[in-house]
Amino acid sequence: MSFDSLGLSPHLLATIENAGYTQPTPIQSQAIPPIIKGADVLGAAQTGTGKTAAFVLPILERLGTGHQKKPRVLVLAPTRELAAQVAESVATYAGDTKLKHTVVFGGVGYQPQISAFKRGVDIVVATPGRLIDHLDEGRLDLSDLTTLVLDEADRMLDMGFIHDIKRVLKYLPKSRQTLLFSATFSKEIRKLAGSLLTDPVEIDVAPRNATAERVSHRAVLVEKSAKRAVLSHLIRSGDWSQVLVFTRTKHGANRLVKQLETDGITAAALHGNKSQNARTKALSGFKDGTVTALVATDIAARGIDIDGLPHVVNYELPNVAEDYVHRIGRTGRAGAAGEAISLVAKDERSYLKAIEKLIDQSVERMEVEGMDPEIIKAAAARDAEAAKNEPQQTPGNRGGRGGNKPSRRGGGNNSGGGDKPQNNPGNRGRRRSGSDGGANEAGHARPKRGNRRGGRRSGGGGNKPQS
Repeated sequence: MSFDSLGLSPHLLATIENAGYTQPTPIQSQAIPPIIKGADVLGAAQTGTGKTAAFVLPILERLGTGHQKKPRVLVLAPTRELAAQVAESVATYAGDTKLKHTVVFGGVGYQPQISAFKRGVDIVVATPGRLIDHLDEGRLDLSDLTTLVLDEADRMLDMGFIHDIKRVLKYLPKSRQTLLFSATFSKEIRKLAGSLLTDPVEIDVAPRNATAERVSHRAVLVEKSAKRAVLSHLIRSGDWSQVLVFTRTKHGANRLVKQLETDGITAAALHGNKSQNARTKALSGFKDGTVTALVATDIAARGIDIDGLPHVVNYELPNVAEDYVHRIGRTGRAGAAGEAISLVAKDERSYLKAIEKLIDQSVERMEVEGMDPEIIKAAAARDAEAAKNEPQQTPGNRGGRGGNKPSRRGGGNNSGGGDKPQNNPGNRGRRRSGSDGGANEAGHARPKRGNRRGGRRSGGGGNKPQS
C-alpha cells in the first residue's frame, strides 16, 4: 500500500515525499482513512511505528489549507517533550499552507503563548496544566474545535490526569471527533477510553503491550550497590556513544549523573524539576553526541525521539510493567535494531517476572565480562561516602515527588515558568500523577484560583520526531 491510496491530497502527498517517506506504516495505513472520514479512533501500536503521522496527516487533510482564527484541533500530550515532538511533525507536514499551530506547556513564559492565541491558530498542541491556565482565564476559545487527540493515551487517562482531562472537556463542543493513540492500553484504560469515544474504529496493529521485534532484551542480576560500576563498565567496554538510562526518581537521576561524571562519562539528567531550558539543552546534547548518557525518569522520557538510538538501560526497573514497553520503545524505532539492558537487584526480580509476563517473552540473563570485583567494591564505597555528604531530603524536596511544595497540594517548583500574567496571583494546587511527579513533568505549576481538594476548587478565586 502507498500513501496515495489513503485519500490524501496531492499537496500532502508531495510534502510526505519531500520528508523522505514512501510507504505508510501499518498504523498509518489503517488509521488515516477513517480519521479523514471523521470517525473516532482508538489506536494501539508500538512506539516508533509512526503514530504521530497517523493522526497528523489526516487531520491536516480535514483542515484543508486555509487558516481560521479559532483553534479547530487540540492535541493533548503528557509531557513537554512529546508536545514539542508533535508540534514539529505538524510544522513538517503543514508545509507552506496557511495553517497555523502553537505548542503550549509550562516551564516557559506565558506571553508568547497568549500572543499566538491572539494572532489565531488552527492547531494547539498542549500539556494539560498550562492549557487549563489559559482556558480558566479566558485567553483561549475552543468553541469551534472539531478534533481532540489524546496522545500517549494510557498515561493521559491514568488517574493522575483524568481530572485535568475532564476539566478540559468542559471547554470543548460535545459534538467532535476524538482520537486516542498509545503504545499500550490496559483493560481499564480501554474501558475508560471507550467512554470518551463514539462508535470508535479500534486499531491494534501489534499484540497488546508488544515490543519492537528488533530490540534485544537482556538482564544483569546485580547487587544494588554495584549497579553504577556495572553501568560505567558497560558504557566504556562497549564503547557506547549514546545510551538512555532510566531511574525511578528525579533525585536518583541527579545522583547517577554525578556518579557517571566521576567515572569520566559525560551525562545529563532529564526530569520535571529541571527548567525547560535545561531539559532542552540536555536533549540537544544527547542528540548531537556531546552527552553520552541521558539519565531520565519515565514521564520526562515520553516523546524522546532519537534516530538510531542503540542502547536503553533500566538502571532501576519500573514498578509498573507497562512502563517497560514505553522505556525500551525509545530504541529499535522504525525497524532499526536496538538493545535494552536491565540492571536487576534482588528486590526487583518480581518486577522482572511481571515484565516477562506482560511482553510474553523471557528476558535473557547476561554476565558482565571483565568486571573486577575490587572496582565494584571501590565504587560502592565512594557512592556510600558521597551519600553521607548529600543534603538531607525533606518531604518537600524528595526527588520522586515533583519538587518543593508550598502546601499539601501546592503547585511545586515552577521550573522557570516566568512572565506570568499579573492578574493571576499565587500558585494553584496541583494533583500529582505517575510514579515520578507527573504534574511537574508536564509543566503543571500555575496561577492560583483557590485551593483544590480531590480535583475540585474550594473557596473563592482570590486576587524531530518519529513520524
